[in-house]
Amino acid sequence: MFDALAESLESAWKKLRGQDKIRQSNIQDALKEVRRALLAADVNLQVVKDFVAEVETNAMGADVISGVRPDQQFIKIVYDQLVEVMGETNVPLAQSERAPTVVLMAGLQGSGKTTATAKLALHLAKSDRTALLVATDVYRPAAIDQLLTLGEQIKVPVFELGSDADPVEIARQGIEKAKELGVDTVIVDTAGRLQIDRNMMAELARIKETIQPDETLLVVDSMMGQEAANLTRTFHEEIGITGAILTKLDGDTRGGAALSVRQISGQPIKFVGVGEKVEALQPFYPDRMASRILGMGDVLTLVEKAQEEIDIADAAKMQEKIMEAKFDFTDFLKQMRLLKNMGSLGGIMKMIPGMGKLSGEQLQKGEVELKRAEAMINSMTKEERQNPDLLAGSPARRRRIANGSGFDESDVNALVTKFTQMRSFMQDMSQGRMPGMFDGMGGRTPPGHRGYPGGAAKSKKKKDKKKKGFGDL
Repeated sequence: MFDALAESLESAWKKLRGQDKIRQSNIQDALKEVRRALLAADVNLQVVKDFVAEVETNAMGADVISGVRPDQQFIKIVYDQLVEVMGETNVPLAQSERAPTVVLMAGLQGSGKTTATAKLALHLAKSDRTALLVATDVYRPAAIDQLLTLGEQIKVPVFELGSDADPVEIARQGIEKAKELGVDTVIVDTAGRLQIDRNMMAELARIKETIQPDETLLVVDSMMGQEAANLTRTFHEEIGITGAILTKLDGDTRGGAALSVRQISGQPIKFVGVGEKVEALQPFYPDRMASRILGMGDVLTLVEKAQEEIDIADAAKMQEKIMEAKFDFTDFLKQMRLLKNMGSLGGIMKMIPGMGKLSGEQLQKGEVELKRAEAMINSMTKEERQNPDLLAGSPARRRRIANGSGFDESDVNALVTKFTQMRSFMQDMSQGRMPGMFDGMGGRTPPGHRGYPGGAAKSKKKKDKKKKGFGDL
């Protein structure tokens, strides 16, 4: 997501490096790079023109800040403009004073509307809001069955009257059912078409007039690029929407939709879909998205993801084990599975500042290494997982694990060595000591030094030139 845009924008900063201040003469090349990057990302042409004009105006009028380089100042100006274009602040989902809050979902067929409906219901459940899903798509084969399956998966009830009923009547009765059940939110999934047509718009208008929704959300496939903005504008003019949900932002998308939808339609992006799983829906924060676009990471979203998965009591126990150097392979496996629950390794790493430039090849290699480690740990006995030192002193155990996991003994040796070093490193860090500093400076002896856990003990006398194996250390 936004990788190509981030790389292209970096060329703009390079144009200003080495300059003492921003001037009319030296900013033009940088602005051309910004314009080129946005167009390549499939941002709407008018949005690009307005964006570049605003950046130029703000850059020329910016006060020179002591100690801040022109390229850094330019990045800040572009960041501020990105935030403004995408809406400045997060706009939460409406909540009616009198239950139920009614949400009408609209969009073209194939945009991920039905899945987004279920994702939204699950998102509400995490905030202790109950929901009822209403299936009014009587045209697409298996649309009702899809919503029923998703509803069962997330444990949210679905109201439907079959494929022969009138969608307007299904929606009306769905609202009544929600009142009867006492849920606080009802989400109405409507029919889509391959393209906008009069029948679809007329039916949507009738449903909206009948149920009087508090929110009318347009689900937009972000891979549509410039067309996403035009689609949003058309729906808003014809039906009147209150916001949008961008789906498939985790796919091979250039990001133009995120920058165009709000500016063209005037309506905020409220949520973004970042994966196929029903949990993969996030509230849209313009400032966080701008940070991702500029390769600055998104620590806040990463923390929120972690908070959803981490149990506070478990975290306290884990901290204690780390400080006492009792962190074992069982704990390591648990952390790896926690990481998987939070999303792909690539998606998580790109939220960490400075990690956005990791190549796809590097991330893929990291994924492979984690899978290899998991396979080897799964071949260990419970006792070996809980006491890694058993493996350090037993070549026979390591050999058995290698055979059981399908890897070489050298792979198991490397895993045990790295784990031992990591455990010592984590203990040092948790106690406020910087690994690699000597005892006199408040730390331990550095890696590779005699006596460091996992480091090779160097003898003063060369008794044997034969290279030692893992089991000889």
